[in-house]
Amino acid sequence: MSKDINKERPSVGVVGGGMLGLTLALRLTQAGYRVTVIEAASNLGGLVSSWQLGSISWDRYYHVIMLSDLRLRSLLEELAIEALIEWRVTKTNFYTGQDLYPLNNAWDYIRLPALTLIDKVRLAATIVYGSRIKKGKKLEAISAEKWLTQLSGKSTYQNLWRPLLRSKLGSNYSKASAAYIWSVIRRFYAARRGGMKKEMFGYVPGGYQKVLSVLEQRALSEGVTIKTGLRVSSITKGINELTVDSKEDSLKFDRIIDTCASPIAVDHCKALSEDEIKAHSQILYQGIICASLILTRPLGKAYLTYITDETIPFTTIIEMSTLVDSAVEFNGKHLVYLPKYLPVDDPLFAAADEVIEARFIAGLVRMFPDLKRSEILAFKISRTRHVVAVATQNYTSKLPSMATSVPGLYIINSAHIVNASLSVDETVNLANTGAEYFLAQEAGV
Repeated sequence: MSKDINKERPSVGVVGGGMLGLTLALRLTQAGYRVTVIEAASNLGGLVSSWQLGSISWDRYYHVIMLSDLRLRSLLEELAIEALIEWRVTKTNFYTGQDLYPLNNAWDYIRLPALTLIDKVRLAATIVYGSRIKKGKKLEAISAEKWLTQLSGKSTYQNLWRPLLRSKLGSNYSKASAAYIWSVIRRFYAARRGGMKKEMFGYVPGGYQKVLSVLEQRALSEGVTIKTGLRVSSITKGINELTVDSKEDSLKFDRIIDTCASPIAVDHCKALSEDEIKAHSQILYQGIICASLILTRPLGKAYLTYITDETIPFTTIIEMSTLVDSAVEFNGKHLVYLPKYLPVDDPLFAAADEVIEARFIAGLVRMFPDLKRSEILAFKISRTRHVVAVATQNYTSKLPSMATSVPGLYIINSAHIVNASLSVDETVNLANTGAEYFLAQEAGV
């Protein structure tokens, strides 16, 4: 997009200062629009924001960069930090309720005790078949459970695929379409390289705090205005403009793009049509409770540990210090994430931090009986109710348009990431395509 220096171009308010809102703002400013980003929190970033954990400052939620994340890598190259990415070969473990098993190559799959030889052959065939499907639209008509059971067999589904689905979708796993797991297979298959298909993950030194800082400075230098600490209460349509109201301020724009999750965006603008409100309300969102721990020692020495034992209170273990240089970033300590994905109305969201901490630590000690409480230096909990929209059956046919019935108002949010796997690459891609859609709408194309 070439910049058109024209002060008469419409002003645009972007509600939400996460990666989506910031990248959208940058793209529209580059196209000549006067853009203001409005963020409720005191700092930018949303799901990629950082926080303080003991003496360590790092990402609030876990994120990695894959070799196949071409849109994200392109943005980082534009920001002159793509060359900083540190790439590592990572490992994956599988916890069956009794022991940890490596799950990194063909030999590990062959030795996996939870599956028979026939199960393993069918599993391999499913992965290869899924990775070769170019378009997943037809897979929206069938559930992930039915598709995977047909291809891999009931035993493989129960012992491997179901735990993998639970690790991202929690109890909503049964509502996901086959298109969702197909997209996950393609992304992770593309992240592997070499004869044994080793996983290559990367990170920017300094984490997403570094990425956000550079992105913010670039946006500001391009002319974007950023306002933090403004929690939007309403968006209303006037005769010639749209107004964003908050307790702190009232801002007027020619156009507004709301990047918040659908339930929040709908609450912002009561002037949406009944059909639009219904369409946004029917989107099934997934939430997360994620504990961050600082340990004096490593755990399973794998970046990712899938858990099949449903009595463990979290669904996965992410050992970030197996990827990130802990001596440089974590003062020689070890950063671990314990995520649990939940429906947005799960009562655990209202539980006290002390209750969740006791449950999570008890589950971790069950998996690692030699872990001592004194080896846990810090424990902190983050909660977000609307993290990702679950790709239910026939999802795209029910997806609301980015343009709304309110002239000048757009809703461009994570629900428009079809078959989302919670990658920042998907968010950057949505920002790029959302900006293109906005410009085409404004041009009358």
